[in-house]
Order: sequence, then C-alpha cells, then structure tokens
Amino acid sequence: MKSTELANLCPDALDEVRVATETGLTRIGANYDLCHSFLDHTGLSL
Repeated sequence: MKSTELANLCPDALDEVRVATETGLTRIGANYDLCHSFLDHTGLSL
C-alpha cells in the first residue's frame, strides 16, 4: 500500500486516508498469493 494507494498522498481530511487504506486492503485481500506471502514472511505456522 505504501507504494500504491498511499504513495504521495497528501490528504486534506482523514477520510481520504481511510478510503485509500480500504482500497489497498481490498486489493491485497483479493490476491491469495500476496496474502499468503505476507503470512509466510511472519514465520508463523498455520
């Protein structure tokens, strides 16, 4: 999200941050491989 939705974001209101964050979480959540790679990086076992 730092390199996509939140990159160069200069919001005038916190609502703009909320919308950008929700968009990013939706994008990440829709990609199984990306979610799985985040979990793998933690080192936790499932």
